[in-house]
Amino acid sequence: MPSLPSIRGRGAQQRPTPHISVPLSHYVVDCAVYVDGKRLPGRWTHTDAVKEVRKRKDGFVWIGLHEPDSEQIEGIAETFGLHELAVEDAVHAHQRPKLERYDNTLFMVFKTVRYVTNESPDAANEIVESGEIMVFLGKDFVITVRHGNHSGLSKLRHVLEADPERLEIGPSAVMHAIADQVVDNYLEVTDHIEDDIDRMEEKVFAPRTEVSAEQIYMFKREVVELRRAVMPLANPLRRLAEGYTPLIPEQVRAFFRDVDDHLTEVSERVTAFDELLTTLVDATLAKITLQQNTDMRKITSWVAIISVPTMVVGVYGMNFDYMPELKWKFGYPLIMSLVLIACLTLYRILRRNRWL
Repeated sequence: MPSLPSIRGRGAQQRPTPHISVPLSHYVVDCAVYVDGKRLPGRWTHTDAVKEVRKRKDGFVWIGLHEPDSEQIEGIAETFGLHELAVEDAVHAHQRPKLERYDNTLFMVFKTVRYVTNESPDAANEIVESGEIMVFLGKDFVITVRHGNHSGLSKLRHVLEADPERLEIGPSAVMHAIADQVVDNYLEVTDHIEDDIDRMEEKVFAPRTEVSAEQIYMFKREVVELRRAVMPLANPLRRLAEGYTPLIPEQVRAFFRDVDDHLTEVSERVTAFDELLTTLVDATLAKITLQQNTDMRKITSWVAIISVPTMVVGVYGMNFDYMPELKWKFGYPLIMSLVLIACLTLYRILRRNRWL
């Protein structure tokens, strides 16, 4: 992704001053102050961090939280003036992607996904693992709340810190980077799923392979899980790209439009996956029905062949005194020969008609 153009901070240029290190809580992954796109040294509490930024009138605070409870996030919510409804959503999670505005704060929810590697897609019980990232965005702060173990932002933070020109823009650059990473993960997951579906399609239409309808339905269920993460995100991204709030400057909106384009590509692929899997389910059921019909034809054919000696044996097993050929020397070999000829004739007819 190309670098965002830089914007110089309006506040007074001050030399970063060291800050006394303080221990972070287990739910606070990181708390940092950024001025002119550079991270100030030391470790900060959220109260000291916001005081430093507002004293300088420049820079912003980025706090990363991992699955906090209501008591743990209460102090941060009071310090930054977060709305109680948004805080409640961030704590309890299980939200659909959305964008909400509370006074001068934006609250956005992203559904994260991860492809679960399996030895074989036919034996997989889970393909897509989901999580969530909630983002609180203000004029001088960005707070990220993660749910799930696969949606870490530490690597993204290091990437942004290596590019001060992007961080110099402000908190909106962080939100864009998160959105870009989430959508890139969608693309990666869809690539893996596409490969799995291609292999499954080959097996479904191969003449001597068996794929259960249950396995295809499991894939379809996982694609629905991915669809729940992808589809609702389109409207929030479009609103950010169209100038929904002044918290997103014009040069960042253009990059949100790029993310929205990538999301559209993912949406189209997911829709195609859903339709293809529906077709594969129908094809598998049709294949099963055809196999059952073939089996029934074979069973019926053998029953027809077996019915010939059964009928003859049944007739001559009625113990009548006066029946033809009972006391004739060639009666037994004649009857057995006729039965064998009749059975062979039926077998050839049924084989020629591809019932056997």
